[in-house]
Amino acid sequence: MEKKIISSSPVSIYALGGLGEVGKNMYCVENDDTIIILDCGVRFPGVEFPGIDYIVPDFTHLKNNRNKVKALFITHGHEDHIGGIPFLLQNISIPVIYAPKLASALIKNRLDEHRLSDRVRISEYDSNTKIKIDSFNVTFFRVTHSIPDSFGIVVDTEEGRIVSTGDFKVDLTPVGADIELSRISDLGEQGVTLLLSDSTNAENEGYTPSERNVYESIDEIFKHTNGRLIVSTFSSNISRIQQICECAVKHMRKIAIIGRSMEKAVEISRGLGYILIPDASLIDAANVKLYKNNEVVILCTGSQGEPMAALSRIAQGDHKDIHIMPGDTVVFSSSAIPGNTVMIQNMVDQLTRCGADVITNSILSDVHSSGHPSKQELRLVLKLFAPKYFMPMHGEYRMLRIHAEIAQSLGIPKENCFVMDNGDTLIMNNGKIQRGYAVEHGSTYIDGKDIRGLADSVMEDRRILTNDGMMTIAISIDSRTNQLLMKPEIYSRGMINQNKQKVLDECIRLVENAIQEKLNTKTNFNELKVVIKQVAGDYIYSKINRHPMIIPVILSKN
Repeated sequence: MEKKIISSSPVSIYALGGLGEVGKNMYCVENDDTIIILDCGVRFPGVEFPGIDYIVPDFTHLKNNRNKVKALFITHGHEDHIGGIPFLLQNISIPVIYAPKLASALIKNRLDEHRLSDRVRISEYDSNTKIKIDSFNVTFFRVTHSIPDSFGIVVDTEEGRIVSTGDFKVDLTPVGADIELSRISDLGEQGVTLLLSDSTNAENEGYTPSERNVYESIDEIFKHTNGRLIVSTFSSNISRIQQICECAVKHMRKIAIIGRSMEKAVEISRGLGYILIPDASLIDAANVKLYKNNEVVILCTGSQGEPMAALSRIAQGDHKDIHIMPGDTVVFSSSAIPGNTVMIQNMVDQLTRCGADVITNSILSDVHSSGHPSKQELRLVLKLFAPKYFMPMHGEYRMLRIHAEIAQSLGIPKENCFVMDNGDTLIMNNGKIQRGYAVEHGSTYIDGKDIRGLADSVMEDRRILTNDGMMTIAISIDSRTNQLLMKPEIYSRGMINQNKQKVLDECIRLVENAIQEKLNTKTNFNELKVVIKQVAGDYIYSKINRHPMIIPVILSKN
């Protein structure tokens, strides 16, 4: 049988998400025949994206090259690395997803929710797995992060070796398996052409505190809290959930888990042995009232202030089983995702108004440790990998820039460090790398489960409504005689408070005069709408310095 020969071709490396932002991670390695994808995540919207549930990458480039897409590799099970998979699968066919054990289970659950389980094969890998995809050879190394089963990925191509660290930190006393520093060192000695490395904490000097430090702080809180404890964290922070549950069992508190994503994550992780909770320690939320306050801990979602999450509903008094009482202690065991600070502050204020004592991460209360590396860890990993070329990834632009400066301080030439944007491409050919063409990229805004997403124009309309309000201006005309049958009517929302009627009356007068003048000439409905928008828009801006959305409505007698 004749063996198929795959010719060598330059390799392109680019991100469709994850550069210039925290979240939405999606990185691609491509040659003439093949595309493999590393991660496919979501970004959680802040207040600047009203009504949006998720932001996912624009998959247009992959749809246009769908026949080349051969596999998706997942580094770990956090939503900003797996949350976009259902939306990707509804756009293109992926032959196989390779993922660690825990991430595989979380992906299968997510696909079941979207009724997509039959769309793709999921194959588990570990640090000993070797996978060949056409001319790409893929291997893995274990890292420490805030979720078990986290890995970096090595892609060996005919043009050179690419290493992605995934999300990691160098935690020497981790909750779970150690980072494989010896494997990282071996890869560095063998030679790394291009390193892609996590930049989320590149602004922070020193080392990121160990996850073990958090256990001690949480244990102190359990020890000194006499009332109910309500602890909120990310549902995917499996290591943290395990620590909280360990403390609860140690201090003989029953555990009530609230929030659909939290319940599912705990169920899956218990099944795989990553979270160990005796059945006797778990109670339903409805049964919390049957126990004394100092006998209960409530573990819930909502640490980012999300309006529909469990903690928000508890704070607003909308949860059917749990309400805040004076003497409750609420612990935010997480850090703020960029863009969510205002929502979190509002949540803390609301909880305090209800009588709760609120504990957030601070110098005095170390209730959260990041899962990402600070500067000393970045230096260590750069030293061990000793890459010829470097591309910082996963972070806002300033984080990427700082990470590149760290690499340069360690001897990597400035011209070999690439601070990229989503869609920018690096071309690797014969072990050398230079900037290349740009691929189509962007964001898709998911409202509900509509995979088509919302266009940027729709988001702009929402921002206008949020910031400037709206006006509907209705006129009624006789199209045969070109006569205005009655004065224009204006309906406004979210615009002005003081002197509202006086401003609207003057706006009506100006619109009426403009329409009367326009009707004296040959015109059409579209031209009348333009006149209404221009006259009303200019006048309103002159009075309130705002540009509300103006919706003209024309009623015709004939």
